[in-house]
Amino acid sequence: MPLVVVGISVLVLLLLMTKLRLNGFAALLLVAVGVALVRGIPAAEIPDVLAEGIGGQIGDTMLTIGLGAMVGRVMGDSGAAQRIATRLLDVCGPRGVQIAMVLTAMLIGVTMFYEVAFVIIVPVAFTLVRVTRSNLLWVGLPMSIALSTMHSFLPPHPGPTAVAATFDASVGLTLFYGLFVAVPAGALVALVWPRLPFVRAMNPSLPKGLVSDRVFEDDEMPGIGWALAVALLPVVLIAGAAVTDMATSTRNEAVHAVEFLGSAPVALLLTLLVAIWAFGPRIGRSLAEVSASCKGAAQAMAMILLVIGAGGAFKQVLVDGGISEYIKDATHGWSISPIILAWLVAAILRVALGSATVAVVTASGVVLPLVAGSGIHPEIMVLAVSCGSIAFSHVNDPGFWMFKEYFNLSVLDAIKARTTYTTVLAVLGLGGVLALERVLDALSL
Repeated sequence: MPLVVVGISVLVLLLLMTKLRLNGFAALLLVAVGVALVRGIPAAEIPDVLAEGIGGQIGDTMLTIGLGAMVGRVMGDSGAAQRIATRLLDVCGPRGVQIAMVLTAMLIGVTMFYEVAFVIIVPVAFTLVRVTRSNLLWVGLPMSIALSTMHSFLPPHPGPTAVAATFDASVGLTLFYGLFVAVPAGALVALVWPRLPFVRAMNPSLPKGLVSDRVFEDDEMPGIGWALAVALLPVVLIAGAAVTDMATSTRNEAVHAVEFLGSAPVALLLTLLVAIWAFGPRIGRSLAEVSASCKGAAQAMAMILLVIGAGGAFKQVLVDGGISEYIKDATHGWSISPIILAWLVAAILRVALGSATVAVVTASGVVLPLVAGSGIHPEIMVLAVSCGSIAFSHVNDPGFWMFKEYFNLSVLDAIKARTTYTTVLAVLGLGGVLALERVLDALSL
């Protein structure tokens, strides 16, 4: 049974990494090869499958994560990240740090991918941890939870947008309805989770190489205007492209230019160039010093990228091994509420395949026949699938490894923190979607 293979592979992976202390990159590749053999993928094709998974995952994330890490390190080494962190503390106070992180993450995360927003905001979180001497998860976890919610629940993120197209749902209405589910659910979990005893028992150290160890005096830091301008530049570019795409159906040179500048790699590359000048020659730092910051960020990111790539290889083996097709066949004909079925299929696929985007796209194909005949608003069905896709993030999810590495956690601690919060978010999201459908029916919208 395919799901038994998935379960055993996860247990083996945990054994390799926790008991035998095998490097995450090697452990993921080893388990991926084993699953490929068990699922009947010819041995001669396995290297190509692994390469496809690694290439697809690294191709999607390397530029984003690498450039974002460089921007963050340049801001950290120049004092710009500390300036933003200091201003947040001045406005919100030490007790309001979590609220500040949630608000920032939600505003930025509406239009930006999880990975992009994460690498932009995390330097500020690291600096706040160092300045306030707080637990890393106390500050960083609310940020990650808020970003996960925005990324998984709402368009214009790729998963919900793809499902909206499949269901012929309005992207604008899906976003509007989804905010009523995503904002309260995300804020609740983001503020509650760091306070749970099993999370508070974790006290990871800041990851080396991704944050400056220096504490700057006030007159050594750049002005808040330049610091915020650089931090928000990629947000403005990417959000502008997303809004333009939703607001216009025409395609001309101006629209293509906005879309080009708003692609994540281009936006982050432009931001890096601005950061190099603004926090280099403009304030008296040499280009050699700024280049050293970029080099340090690249070196620190090397193993993180390898682990994320190996997670992509594991995911690809599960996809090519027929797991998604098996789940499609197994769930065909279930007679339960279409909303619950949509959520459940997406959640099962998420557990089995790891990728939230693959889960929502596959789940949408399974439940599409139900949309027309059920009388349920297609936007609600989009949200049901999207909510299910955030559940049970674990070792076959490349995002899980990014979370683990940035927050310097063991595999078991990452499971305790991330797998639990993503599952609770999914359940709360399902409840919110069911309630929203009732409200819409009552209002006859």
